[in-house]
Amino acid sequence: MRLRLIVGLTVLALFGCTKGQSAPGTTVSPTGPSNFDVSGVASSAASGRTAASVPREVMVNAKDACDPATFNAALMDPNACMGPGGGVTFDHFIDTLMRMGSIGSWHFAPPSVQVRVGQTFLVTNRGGETHTFTEVEEFGGGRVQLLNDLTHAGPPRPECLALEPDDFIAAGATYKEDIDEAGVEHYQCCIHPWMRLDAHISEK
Repeated sequence: MRLRLIVGLTVLALFGCTKGQSAPGTTVSPTGPSNFDVSGVASSAASGRTAASVPREVMVNAKDACDPATFNAALMDPNACMGPGGGVTFDHFIDTLMRMGSIGSWHFAPPSVQVRVGQTFLVTNRGGETHTFTEVEEFGGGRVQLLNDLTHAGPPRPECLALEPDDFIAAGATYKEDIDEAGVEHYQCCIHPWMRLDAHISEK
């Protein structure tokens, strides 16, 4: 009797374990039985994710780690590096650029984004130096020839030579840039040309 009960429980356990598995070649909806029509649910969910639900603003941070005392002294400008700043001295900054061609503490975060036409970049300068967020046809050099030479960025981009005063983002300031064209667009800092961002832009 006990043996029969054990065999029966074993068979029941096997059926219980295989009940949720599909036989090869069959498709079962993860939301219910295979004969349940989920197309209405799927279309309803998709319609809920309309353009209106996509955030209007795309946040980007411009970052650096300049040390105010050494940067301001080297550049002979008391406003060259504002705020508490970071721990990178001017000498270390130049030495790293000479060796590496870039310095990671100076960057856009994130460096690549997926966005849509109609959204707006909201770029906040979280560092101590002034930056730009400039759309360029191709990545290249910026406005500061010394930094172009140290980073082998090439000649200045024409877009970087045609900046207006409101294109510069001071420490703690925020800059807005509307996204109005689909495709892949390139943005760089025209002061620190290794600070770059690729935007993959889809239609609305």
